[in-house]
Amino acid sequence: MLQGLSISQIVDLTGGKLLCGENEFVVTNVAIDSRQVVRATETLFVALQGAKASGELFIPDLISLGVKAFLVSKSFDENKIRKDEGLIFIAVPDTREALQKIAAFQRKQFKKPLLGITGSNGKTIVKEWLGQVLSEEYTVGKSPKSYNSQVGVPLSIFGLSAYHQVAILEAGISKPGEMDALENMIQPHLGIFTNIGSAHDEGFPSRKAKIWEKLKLFKRSKFVIYQKNDSELSNSIEQEFSADRLISWGDEPGATFVRSVKKLEQGTRIVLLKEDLEMLTFKVPFSDSASLENITHVLVAALTLGEQSTKIQQALDHLKPVEMRLTLKDGANESLLIDDTYSNDLAGLRVALDFMKLQRPKKRRVVILSDVLQHGAVEEVYSEISGLLSEYEIDQVYAVGKEVHRISSAGSMEIALFETTQDLLQGISPNDFQEDLILITGARVFGFERVVNFLQRRIHGTTLEINLNALTHNFNFYKKQLKPQTKVMVMVKAFAYGGGAAEIANHLQSMGADYLAVAFTDEGVALREEGITLPIMVLNPVKESLLLCQQYDLEPVVFSPSFLRFTAALTQKEKIELSIHLDFDTGMHRLGFDESELADLGEILLANPQLELKSIYTHLAGADEEVHKEYSIQQLETFARIKEKLKLMLSIAPLAHALNSAGILAFPSFQFDMVRLGIGLYGVEVTGKNEGALKPISTLKTTISQIKEIPPGGTIGYSRKGVLPDGGRIATLAIGYADGYDRRFSNGGGFVLIHGQKAPIIGNVCMDMCMVNLEGIAAQEGDEAIVFGPEVSLSDLAKGIGTIPYELLTNISTRVKRVYYLD
Repeated sequence: MLQGLSISQIVDLTGGKLLCGENEFVVTNVAIDSRQVVRATETLFVALQGAKASGELFIPDLISLGVKAFLVSKSFDENKIRKDEGLIFIAVPDTREALQKIAAFQRKQFKKPLLGITGSNGKTIVKEWLGQVLSEEYTVGKSPKSYNSQVGVPLSIFGLSAYHQVAILEAGISKPGEMDALENMIQPHLGIFTNIGSAHDEGFPSRKAKIWEKLKLFKRSKFVIYQKNDSELSNSIEQEFSADRLISWGDEPGATFVRSVKKLEQGTRIVLLKEDLEMLTFKVPFSDSASLENITHVLVAALTLGEQSTKIQQALDHLKPVEMRLTLKDGANESLLIDDTYSNDLAGLRVALDFMKLQRPKKRRVVILSDVLQHGAVEEVYSEISGLLSEYEIDQVYAVGKEVHRISSAGSMEIALFETTQDLLQGISPNDFQEDLILITGARVFGFERVVNFLQRRIHGTTLEINLNALTHNFNFYKKQLKPQTKVMVMVKAFAYGGGAAEIANHLQSMGADYLAVAFTDEGVALREEGITLPIMVLNPVKESLLLCQQYDLEPVVFSPSFLRFTAALTQKEKIELSIHLDFDTGMHRLGFDESELADLGEILLANPQLELKSIYTHLAGADEEVHKEYSIQQLETFARIKEKLKLMLSIAPLAHALNSAGILAFPSFQFDMVRLGIGLYGVEVTGKNEGALKPISTLKTTISQIKEIPPGGTIGYSRKGVLPDGGRIATLAIGYADGYDRRFSNGGGFVLIHGQKAPIIGNVCMDMCMVNLEGIAAQEGDEAIVFGPEVSLSDLAKGIGTIPYELLTNISTRVKRVYYLD
């Protein structure tokens, strides 16, 4: 924060009411997430209302961390406060608005240039590239990642410091009315409107209305930068603002900067002709139109701020495409790598350390970082980095560069210094790390991708990428369909539907899932050994595994009278207690007790108090198909009757659950106490009615191993099934049925995307590879091929070979590398 705030100031700023605590207590940090608190004793926690719960639920945990000051809603129950503990509670009508008012005050303390960026696409890329270019001359503060929302913008403002010489904030909206609050906080001196596209069109009555809403960001800006190539956008901007406030660029005469572009063998030359006929030439390492558009915004903004063209070119020489995501990868010796090699500022470091804090426990927390390449304020920057590393309890730091030696050690943290990345690679070995959590973050010029590759576990080139943001989106979509009191059990059986159980379970644990479910006991044991603490139900335990369930605090399902008697006898003999769940067969006719067996069941449970009944449940046979609606309702009514009978017999009310992903949407009045979220979490809405509301979380991709020219009449693969009568080019891909790529995709049954074009499978799918027809596709060896993901529907692929998405997901072999990321 730019300025510490007393409690009395916060009350005045927010229009709040001080429920208890001292007026002169000063806070220097604001937090909205109980898992991401640093400097706890100086923190104000703002209890926002989330999709699944209110932040007020986490106040007891925060108090135990040392947080003293809380901003809560006016409906907060004052009786929950122990006023003798030195705590401070401020009640406000709306906690989000209060957060924004505090941010607006902090923004006013920043008297230096501030750039605001909005548009449909490219906001984050422009911000990151502009930050890199301006860092040649200035100490730059900017939004971390894509923090551009009603909550992200305040957090970005709180990240600004007095030593920053220029700030860059982005603003994103999805519906009318949102930009007013963002403008009041950001109030940019210089605005950049990147472009206008289809993103969030559904939230506005027209494209023009969306443009006008976004333009509100610049109502107090001295200048607005935009491109004249888009007539709809430029006409709107030129109608709204006087000519003396407009700075345009375009490829035709009439713009403030007229651009010409020449593609080179490597990269592109951009020439900008100013109104005074001065010509400026830059070489950039990109050639695609989107990157050229984004970098032109950067060039014009840097020139407008007075940056010298020679300094701009120095930064451009090191510029690379920005990978705007934190990526989690398997490291050598069971270590876990967080790849943040595109980020090199304090805001990004804070986000990466927050992400690190949320991962499952490892032996050590290790950070490998480079110099922060910013002009000026060196001592302040490294002092703040030292404080962050200490707050996040980092055990070991490997620091690379000429300035990073300024980091100071605290506590038991050890620091190893290296002047260059090559020195680091020569000075460490993968064997130096055993079951560690390693964050790798550094400036582009240090080439830390080499460090990631050096420490990464060696697996072949096929990867399954898991988008944790999409997972969160899907979880929240289903959570919004539920009553506030309904709990959520998430299915992570079958390696979390192929996604990797440990990492997904850890993310679900951080999101607030109530229960996990696995198929077999060893799956539950593996999760416990990875530090997962949520309750875990085991769907298909065997008798031999019951003691293991008790040892690892797993809760087995009991599905028959004989199994129940065995479980009772075993726990009596071993003198142990065991939590169990009961499966009832109401029409699935697979496993489970029949309603007629209730009396025997009740007698056994009453005679065996060492068995704690946690829940009862049933499976719906046809919740995903409208044709079975009446049958499903019969099942649900039968289960409701069983639930009441059991409650009368046992005088207890265990949790009851019946709805799967499809059932949550189809039968909302039968939520009971809990629902079981499965395939929907992973982005597949099996009824097809709400598929647009979900995001695919998985992208399966591989690489081209070799390209061959096939003569006319040539055959391809085993049994010579693939034929090219006229000859052509084929590519061999590094994926086969041993990786889970189904043989039914052979001979045109499937396809992959290469450079956005369909390449059909030709010949039979082999064990470790397959071949595709490259007709009309300009591909090279090493290029990427997308098997499925956002661009290739998993449901469509499954239909094409007569199966279901579950099978395609769960068949993905464990030898396929899983990569997890936040975009």
